[in-house]
Amino acid sequence: MRRALVQAGAAAAAEEVPVGAVVVVGGELVAEAHNQTRTRQDPTAHAEVLALRAAARSLGHWWLNGATLYVTLEPCAMCAGAAVLARIERLVVAAQDPKAGMAGSLACIPQDPRLNHHVEITAGVLSDEAGQLLRDFFRARR
Repeated sequence: MRRALVQAGAAAAAEEVPVGAVVVVGGELVAEAHNQTRTRQDPTAHAEVLALRAAARSLGHWWLNGATLYVTLEPCAMCAGAAVLARIERLVVAAQDPKAGMAGSLACIPQDPRLNHHVEITAGVLSDEAGQLLRDFFRARR
């Protein structure tokens, strides 16, 4: 998660919402990314999506079996869905997102019983640090 927080800091420095994500397989970092929606002018350029894309390229397959996705903010619907489609094994979340979070706050897409793949979720890892980064970012823009 500390590596994801570094990525979130890079997002903030680029004036992006400070969210970072990393993908780990077998204890090895295979991809990392941060939000780039403004930079790329792409509404899908969330940290999680970019990290999952990079991991798939790195591993040579879009199924990321055995992978853990670490993310500094609870994923939105798009990112939670992408995690399921990528078949990651585990999602580790820092800060919860009561306004848009779809991995426990508003709904729980990664564990929806109607889907053919379910993701283990661990929440609250380094949540204070991630939350502070987000608060500082938005406070500076108000």
